[in-house]
Amino acid sequence: MSWTLTVSDLNEYVRRSLAGDPMLKDLRLRGEISNFKRHVSGHLYFSLKDEQARIQCVMFRQDAIRLAFTPADGMRVELRGSVSLYTAAGSYQFYAVGMSQDGLGELYQRFEELKRRLMAEGLFDAGRKRPLPLLPRMIGIVTARTGAVIHDIARVAGRRNPGIQLVLRPAQVQGAGAAEDIARGIRELSQIPGIDVLIIGRGGGSLEDLWAFNEEIVVRAVSECPIPVISAVGHETDVTLSDFAADVRAATPSAAAELAVPERAQLQDQLLSLRARALKAAHDTLNRNRTLLAQAETRLALLHPVSRLKEICGREKLLVSELNAAMQAQLKARAARTGQLLARLEALGPEAVLRRGYVIARGTSGRPVTRVADVPEHMQLLFQDGTAQVRTLSTEGGNPFGSSQENL
Repeated sequence: MSWTLTVSDLNEYVRRSLAGDPMLKDLRLRGEISNFKRHVSGHLYFSLKDEQARIQCVMFRQDAIRLAFTPADGMRVELRGSVSLYTAAGSYQFYAVGMSQDGLGELYQRFEELKRRLMAEGLFDAGRKRPLPLLPRMIGIVTARTGAVIHDIARVAGRRNPGIQLVLRPAQVQGAGAAEDIARGIRELSQIPGIDVLIIGRGGGSLEDLWAFNEEIVVRAVSECPIPVISAVGHETDVTLSDFAADVRAATPSAAAELAVPERAQLQDQLLSLRARALKAAHDTLNRNRTLLAQAETRLALLHPVSRLKEICGREKLLVSELNAAMQAQLKARAARTGQLLARLEALGPEAVLRRGYVIARGTSGRPVTRVADVPEHMQLLFQDGTAQVRTLSTEGGNPFGSSQENL
């Protein structure tokens, strides 16, 4: 007997069948994580694989927050959970409620070993990184001919600066021979005159999908490239060894185009700003030099012989005037002093003595007689109005003013 079912009925029947199988409850499952994604809701979505098969897995937020480590592509883990069917999509998947590490996957181990070896050689040193050109003439791109990468780069470049030429070197970006083709593409584009920067990349994917960009031949080609390289492999959370070797890592191909292609309008604004600054600097310099020239002309005029002569003449007149004034002051002072001395001299002279009623006695030699013992027989007496010749009758010693002082 045949049955006619709706899709919903069929999916629900299969779900119940799986849910009712005791073998598929509280199951432990080992494998390697691939295509790991953490949703904004906190749910984890990934594939678990071995050498021959894979299964879709999900771990809901309430179970994911209990994990003691951060899952990543390439990790070997052991899951605990059950198998069921997501009826809305008809997809068979494993619902994990627990996860523990079970060692690292083979690819992850290879990744870490090669990373350590190339890092020890200095291929990832920051000192090797080169700045991107300010205004590239041409940009080389190594990626698949088809896909979103080249379209995203072309769209962003055309919007920012349509005058920059893009040169595509189509390359196999996944699978056998991809690494060799990418390395050849890098070397070929780096030899084309006029190409100033390279972008290598592809869209997102699992660790296996991106593995070509972890191969040593590609990493060395990036490191040895004579022009700057931007690595734009996968999405923002994807990391490859080419990212470490490149001069710049971009989160996405669109971001790589943003980094490589300067915005034309912004460059024009910068050019106008620089022009305005240059003109202002030129005007400031010109005004400053004009001021310095005027100051120099003033100093030169002051140092001119005629100016110097005028200055010397002016100083000479001033000095002569000051000298005359000083001489007049000295003459007046000396005249006053002389007058004082003459007055004192006159006051102490014999004429003044005679006018006060005194008489001067002079001997025959003409010298004044000042002592009784020196009185000669004949003397001349000088009065204020004439002279008299006298003869000495007698002399008497002693104080001639004694009796008169006693009477005072």
